[in-house]
Amino acid sequence: MRTDPIILTAAFGYLALLFVVAAWGDRRAEAGRTVIGSPTVYALSIAVYCTAWTFYGSVGRAAERGPSFLLIYLGPTLAMLTAPFLLRKMVRIAARERITSIADFISARYGKSTGLGALVALMALITITPYIALQLKAITVSHAILINYPDSADTTLTNESFWVDKSFWVALVLAVFIILFGTRHLDASERHEGMVAAIALESLVKLAAFLAVGLFVVFGLFAGPGDLFRQVALTPELNDLMSLESVPGGVTGWVGMLVLAFLAFITLPRQFQVLVVENVDERHLKRASWLFPLYMLLINLFVIPITLAGLLLGEAAGNPDSFVLTLPLLAGTEALPLFVFIGGLSAATGMVIVETIALSTMVSNQLVMPLLLRLKYLHINYQGRLAGWLLGIRRISIVLILLLGYLYHALIGDSYSLVTIGLVSFAGAAQLAPALLLGLYWRGATRQGATFGLIAGFAVWVYTLLLPGFAQSGWLSATLLTDGPWGIGWLTPYALFGLNGWDIYTHSLLWSMMANVGLLVGVSLFTRPTTLEQTQAALFTRALHPNLQTTSLWRGQTTRGELSELLERYLGATATQRVFANAPHRDDATEEPASTELITRAEQALAGSLGSASARVLINSVVRGEAVDLASILSILDTTSQTLESNRELEQKSQELARIGEELRAANERLRELDRLKDEFVAMVSHELRTPLTSIRAFAEILRDSDKMPDEKRQHFLGVIVHESQRLSRLIEEILDLARLESGRLTLNPETLDLAELARHSVDAISRLQENRGVTLNVKIDIEPAMIVGDSDRLEQVIINLLDNAGKFADRDDPQVLLRLYAHKKHFRLSVEDNGPGISAEERERVFEKFHQIEQSSGSATRGRPKGSGLGLPISRGIVAHLGGRLWAGEGSTLGGACLVMELPNAPETERD
Repeated sequence: MRTDPIILTAAFGYLALLFVVAAWGDRRAEAGRTVIGSPTVYALSIAVYCTAWTFYGSVGRAAERGPSFLLIYLGPTLAMLTAPFLLRKMVRIAARERITSIADFISARYGKSTGLGALVALMALITITPYIALQLKAITVSHAILINYPDSADTTLTNESFWVDKSFWVALVLAVFIILFGTRHLDASERHEGMVAAIALESLVKLAAFLAVGLFVVFGLFAGPGDLFRQVALTPELNDLMSLESVPGGVTGWVGMLVLAFLAFITLPRQFQVLVVENVDERHLKRASWLFPLYMLLINLFVIPITLAGLLLGEAAGNPDSFVLTLPLLAGTEALPLFVFIGGLSAATGMVIVETIALSTMVSNQLVMPLLLRLKYLHINYQGRLAGWLLGIRRISIVLILLLGYLYHALIGDSYSLVTIGLVSFAGAAQLAPALLLGLYWRGATRQGATFGLIAGFAVWVYTLLLPGFAQSGWLSATLLTDGPWGIGWLTPYALFGLNGWDIYTHSLLWSMMANVGLLVGVSLFTRPTTLEQTQAALFTRALHPNLQTTSLWRGQTTRGELSELLERYLGATATQRVFANAPHRDDATEEPASTELITRAEQALAGSLGSASARVLINSVVRGEAVDLASILSILDTTSQTLESNRELEQKSQELARIGEELRAANERLRELDRLKDEFVAMVSHELRTPLTSIRAFAEILRDSDKMPDEKRQHFLGVIVHESQRLSRLIEEILDLARLESGRLTLNPETLDLAELARHSVDAISRLQENRGVTLNVKIDIEPAMIVGDSDRLEQVIINLLDNAGKFADRDDPQVLLRLYAHKKHFRLSVEDNGPGISAEERERVFEKFHQIEQSSGSATRGRPKGSGLGLPISRGIVAHLGGRLWAGEGSTLGGACLVMELPNAPETERD
């Protein structure tokens, strides 16, 4: 049943259904019967936040990072809790100012600056391109899986075959759809009612599809959640997957990802579009503030069961990003995988549609229009036809934006997982947050401060997240990630200024926000805003004040004829008639002065089509005089607003003090726990050090008190003292290594090396010791060369430790040890096996605990060998983890004993060359 014609028919049939729904919504809007006047539809449209990343990538994120995927949805939940004082403020400002995009919003706040608007539009275009590429990748990969499963779903492109790539045609089809329903009106601030209705339907479809596959996995593949979690409990490697410790970066990772998701939810262009621009009634926020979080809860309800089910089935389930699709395919169902594919298509196309409309509006209004206004002949010629020109610019922008997303997907997208691409865009979009949020609440923020802050934050984001993607895909040297530019280690993009141990997104967010906020505040404190900036600052910071709603910002003069001619040139006759419809006038009123209300209404009409900055320039070209100054604006405000603001600030400070108190209490509890762990560690170290010291002291006292001891016995006792001294020295060195690892101060020297050659060298180094023990040491290398990036000395230390342990615990009568090196996906695995008693399931993780040693039976006695300190494996695991790999105890050995496996990633292609 899974043939390409059937799948394509279903996909295009679904897109046709969206087409019909969008057309129906637009027709009802033209008839005055809106379909988006419902708060439920509004809440469902906000669910465009849940893209292919949510539909496919959340499971992939959970498989790799445990519960950290939840933070991507807790952030928006916190953002929706701010609806009464933050989102409502943004909606009210956008409605009054006829805001068309987030770039227009920031531009309007800082004196309607064309330069700042262009900067924000350019930043948005660069940061969102990877996100659009993510959706194209999700569509093509899911289609390939559906067609080829269980065979490999290779979607890699060659240089000469881009026109046969389905993602290229998907981009063009979506461009046609968006052009038809996203650019029907020049006024970008008008509601895209058909589009919003289609997005609401898509939200229901993707939710139904995800719930369907979740129910199938839990009750179809397993006998309910109890059966699933019972089988997970029997698989040790899955027991700790969903623990909080598996979140990358620990506490900082939790906080960083939560803040990142919060900021991105507000600043992503598509979210600003549906949250602010498409809002028809600010009262809808009240229902959306709980309905949207409920939606996110439902769509994530089965993420963990699907993840665990896919990991239980192992290789048969394939890539974790595709578990949602491959699990129904693995079970042999036909209709459900097709429904899941349509759900993923809904998630991806919904995002692309809204994001592209928002970006095309920014490109048209903030990048192209200011340039066109510099062409003087446009002000004279083409009267009435410029509206068609502007629509054409937006349509061309839509095609170019989608092709740009396709180009990123084709060149770089395969180097990242779905979640990784999404988080890169999140961190980029979050750079708009300081200028947006501080501009809403701090009147002192200036255009220069916002500009410098945006540029600095964006530059740090490019360096710490975007450029590494080019390095990982081979477009830049991989040494940038390991050695830093020009070999300067403290400039390494993932460990800037030596900050190690953080996940890459929190790391990037910290440095970029420090630069962004620092320059915004610092420059604003030392620059003077213009009169228009002060006026806009007052309007934005006090937007919720009731007396501000009807304020007119113009006190200049112009005639009705000049104003009418200006509007007709840029908007056409129909739009001009709507602006003048309710303005009283005489029959021959072309020379009659235009009222301030009419001038304001004309500027709003132009702003809705061209953006507030361009509208300001055009109105200035015909109005003689200045806009209302700051003093006039402030005099309009009710005097009680200052008192209300002071009360709000005091309340905020009180809440801040309460929060700080909670944080201090939590920090105190953590310090107590660390103090307890420190005491335990000191006790264990003292015990381990006391043993060799006791032996040394005892034999030294014997030698001191026995003058007539035979030389043979004296030499024996001296040998014991030397042996115990060496043991004590090794133990101290291991404790120091462990301390360096846990503090992040362990020095590594990464270089490109051949793991096969290093393995042979390690075998040679320990072969004489193994021969003395009577151990048969075998080596089996399946792949050569095995190029990795690592520290040769430290890795040799790890391999020798593994071989030494295997020799100690091998069978007493016929000890055998096998070292094997082989490839696994994009990694190399080195396993060391023995034919001893093995490691029980409950001991497989405990062997990596400090000072933990396995009790040996008499049949596997160490033949007089010391057991060791119990620090070798913890240190080895730490070294391997610092090199980006893993070390674990396998379920069993081909020799019948224990099996320890070390896995390290392949070296990048440029490094191998």
